[in-house]
Amino acid sequence: MGWLMRFIPLLISLSVVVSASADSPQRFFKGNTHAHSLWSDGNDFPEMIIDYYHRNGYDFAVLSDHNVFAKGYRWQSLGEIKGRQKEHGPGAIEKCVARFGPDWITWETMEGQRGVVLKPLNEYRHLFEAPGEFLIIEAEEISDTSASGPVHINALNLEHLIAPLNDKTLSTVKVMRQLLRTVQLQEKEIGRPILTHLNHPNFYWGASAEDLAAVVEERFFEVYNGHPRINHEGDEHRPSDEMIWDIASTIRIAEMGEAPLMGVATDDSHTYHGGDVSPGRGWVMVEADDLTADNLIHAMRAGDFYASTGVVLSQVRYDPKTRIIELEIEADGAAEFTSELIGTRKNYEESVVQGIGETLATSIGQSVRFEVPVDALYARVVITSSAEHSNPSLEDQHKQAWTQPVGWR
Repeated sequence: MGWLMRFIPLLISLSVVVSASADSPQRFFKGNTHAHSLWSDGNDFPEMIIDYYHRNGYDFAVLSDHNVFAKGYRWQSLGEIKGRQKEHGPGAIEKCVARFGPDWITWETMEGQRGVVLKPLNEYRHLFEAPGEFLIIEAEEISDTSASGPVHINALNLEHLIAPLNDKTLSTVKVMRQLLRTVQLQEKEIGRPILTHLNHPNFYWGASAEDLAAVVEERFFEVYNGHPRINHEGDEHRPSDEMIWDIASTIRIAEMGEAPLMGVATDDSHTYHGGDVSPGRGWVMVEADDLTADNLIHAMRAGDFYASTGVVLSQVRYDPKTRIIELEIEADGAAEFTSELIGTRKNYEESVVQGIGETLATSIGQSVRFEVPVDALYARVVITSSAEHSNPSLEDQHKQAWTQPVGWR
């Protein structure tokens, strides 16, 4: 990989310029890249989770259970399935029977306990997938730990599982680098792209902004994760996920000459009935030619996507010659939209006022036009709606969208 891997982000950025300056209509594919089922610590059948995304306007969905693929044989006791429900009322069994019929579930008794044999992906994907209409991407949440805390990396389009290191003496940077190196080797072996993103960096404070800046092999991270207990807003001593984005990107560009991070939004859904029901909180909108895993990953690597928790963009354009970003926001009832151009100026170390991740400009309305200042290391746009999120993970949460950093080359 060597020097070539380090310069791939710079080469890829050229494709952003070409696609962003084209006059052709933009088509975005909606997808969630982080969800869990009964195969690990979720509380619903994987086919029911895919059915949710299929019925709710998504173009692709990913099941990313912890350190496991939905392949082979997996038995779950009825007691454990019901125990994950946490509240009374119809649960996984009842809902699955209602959706697929009484003969869908395979019952099996093991050591005196009644249970269910979970269906692998290849037994139900044909019910949902259709070329150009809906796609299921196989993935794993590589769930590891370091001396600082959890290190969880989602890997999409894998063929073989990536085993965690399980070495708590290693730093977060070393764990990330070793796991990503294994992913890169598999990508070369199987001959197709694999996309990784660092999950919920503030979960038990496992990954700092400085950690993310150092591991330039990782281009993506979760700027929003729908799980309510991942410390999205930081605390009085630690930055929010969004500020982590700006700190890490600033360090990469200004001090290392590297490409900035790109941000994704995900559900990280575990609970589908009983308790905190979490699907539909965050997703990505990917501008790609065709709905295939390879095309989606190539588009995301090129920066041709945005992250959202409810704000929909019909246009995202950036012209590197004029340094102008133009957005068109789709109407959402009576909602009003505030767009902020966020970035860091080149003299950020010399000024207290002009710090990291400052608001460079603000716009109100559905049509947005920003010029990235010439002294900005990079700039990205965050759009906040006056409409509240329909299924919030945070107090007083409003619908938002995030575009990717530009102007940094």
